Amino acid sequence: MSRKPKKGYFVKGQFVAEGSELDLELKRELKGTDSLSRTDRKRESDERQDLGAELLTLRSDLAERLYAQGHTNDSLRDALTEARRITNFEGKRRQMQYVGKLMRKLSEESVQAVRDALEEQRVGSSRVTLALHEAEQWRDRLVKEDAALDEWMTAHPSTDSQQLRALIRQARKDDTTTKSDVSHGLLPRQGRAYREIFQLVKSHLNQDDALIPDNDDDF
Repeated sequence: MSRKPKKGYFVKGQFVAEGSELDLELKRELKGTDSLSRTDRKRESDERQDLGAELLTLRSDLAERLYAQGHTNDSLRDALTEARRITNFEGKRRQMQYVGKLMRKLSEESVQAVRDALEEQRVGSSRVTLALHEAEQWRDRLVKEDAALDEWMTAHPSTDSQQLRALIRQARKDDTTTKSDVSHGLLPRQGRAYREIFQLVKSHLNQDDALIPDNDDDF
């Protein structure tokens, strides 16, 4: 009568019988490794779901670039579009879980590309905001301070000085705000010249650093 073969498996060419001390030891090691892997996987899963949520805020041009480069796909793009549409809290939560699931399928290279795009947006937005504030400050100084014009012309000699002087004079005429108005917290009256000074200043600053968007918004 043939002997029934032992159940087991091979590790590095060595047979390990099920239930043996070596089997139990290997299983303990494996269990410890699996526990660590589950922790790592959970952390990575959470990170990717958070990253998916940030993708909802990504500018369309940067999102299209990620798609064109193959870092995002149709399924993820459609899922994000649907998430933006949903307003119900529970529905949005479930949709973002699905987005997280799709994010977990991305390669490390694609995940890094997403991070880079989000960082590019953060840095770019900050720099644009600073540039717009600089244009606002110059506009206000030019209208309020006589010495500001000479400073501006020294820094930006290509400016049409006659045009700028005329705009400043008109902006000052347009501002009929009285001391009483100011004491009551009323904002200065801002006419067309005031807005045109901003556009002129913005245009010249933009030549030095192409950061300020070329739109007609008034600040």
